[in-house]
Amino acid sequence: MSDLELAYTPATVTAARIRDRQITAEEVVGNALTRIDEVNGELNCFVFTYPDEALAAARAADAAVARGETIGPLHGVPIAIKDLTPTAGKRTTMGSFAFEDHVPERSALLVERLLGAGAIMVGKTATPEFAYSSFTESPLWGITRNPWDLGRSPGGSSGGSGAAVAAGCVPLAEGTDMGGSVRIPASWSGTVGLKPSFGRIPLDFLPTQFDTIHHFGPLARTIDDARLFVHVAGGPSERDIMSLPALDLSGATPTTVEGMRLALDVDLGCWAVERETEREVRAAAAALADAGAIVEEVDLGWTRALNDAWSEHWGVYLEAIFGHVVGEYRPKMDPKLLKIMDAGRAMSAVDFKRLEFVRTDAWRRLAAILERYDALLCPTMSQAARPVGEDDDQWYTQRADGRLYGLDMTAVFNYTSQCPALSVPAGFTDAGLPVGLQIVARRGRDDEALRIGAALERVRPWARARPPI
Repeated sequence: MSDLELAYTPATVTAARIRDRQITAEEVVGNALTRIDEVNGELNCFVFTYPDEALAAARAADAAVARGETIGPLHGVPIAIKDLTPTAGKRTTMGSFAFEDHVPERSALLVERLLGAGAIMVGKTATPEFAYSSFTESPLWGITRNPWDLGRSPGGSSGGSGAAVAAGCVPLAEGTDMGGSVRIPASWSGTVGLKPSFGRIPLDFLPTQFDTIHHFGPLARTIDDARLFVHVAGGPSERDIMSLPALDLSGATPTTVEGMRLALDVDLGCWAVERETEREVRAAAAALADAGAIVEEVDLGWTRALNDAWSEHWGVYLEAIFGHVVGEYRPKMDPKLLKIMDAGRAMSAVDFKRLEFVRTDAWRRLAAILERYDALLCPTMSQAARPVGEDDDQWYTQRADGRLYGLDMTAVFNYTSQCPALSVPAGFTDAGLPVGLQIVARRGRDDEALRIGAALERVRPWARARPPI
């Protein structure tokens, strides 16, 4: 049986204890593997685990400590990698029969940096096919479930990572975010999830480096753990031409928001937001105001045209990258994914370019807010976690009152991708489901987004909240 206190210990604390010989990496990794065995049958959050290899790495980590060697900031800490991100010598299926036996020769740079900092990969986590959906359900691996309510989704597309962190399997997990795929599971699973500034963490495994919606990001239980992840994984590399200069994120995160100006927009201009979600987001904003921030309501004035533009962009993106496998594997692929890819194939280059007009108008509206405020606050999701097996399409309709009846309020910020967007726990619905607050900071100011999140974590702590599983 796993030690739940150890399972829910933050990565920063665990790394310090290993470094100070208060606990061994073998104990920590062994406990993580035990916890995975306890819950994965119900959650289906891991598609691969590596117990023998991980325990051998843990023993080697302990030997390095005993020898007094210089060690990295994640030395001995168990982590999970999403089954979309290449890992050398280990299957990376992307949730698809088309890549069921795919074994990359080279890891993504992010994986190299995390392991180079001493982290120990214990397994790979579930994703919908090609990471296309906000529900983690794939033809190859089936349904991933939410540890807060097994009848509900943990979100997607990094839903396996979100569920793994929420359930205490690992303190840190990697995700990718091209339309909210880190922040959606963070919100629905009650964890911390960051879409960093575009280029903050080099992303080198896609066939394009010139599309600006893709990001790596952490799923964690604390702000300091997410900060450490970005500190280790961030920094420029020639392997990603769009990568940013390094941002110093060493040390603990400041927790003061005294005098900061924060804008609050609950519906971003057009979303239909569930009453309990609005209640918890407003309570979190009020807590920041009580902590010394100046919080004022604004009207961003976005319309569903921005969400529609991202959806059309996403279809082209998926078709361009994965369209070559459709002819052979169509009968084994997710029909909803195929519908999106087929639409992408039908779009003209001119119409695709015109999506930038919508994107530019959206940026001008957000820029006007960020010129006056340090960050924008809004919900991460319009509703708490939905039941598994639902059809995403039903959520993106226009109501009679003009509101957009959609779930995620994240993809629109991939269209203003230079801005970091952080999802942190804001509270719970009456049914005990997590609600996320999204913090969107100025371009390149990942440190400020984390600072605001840390201030909320201080006054409304969430890390001790654990799902019933």
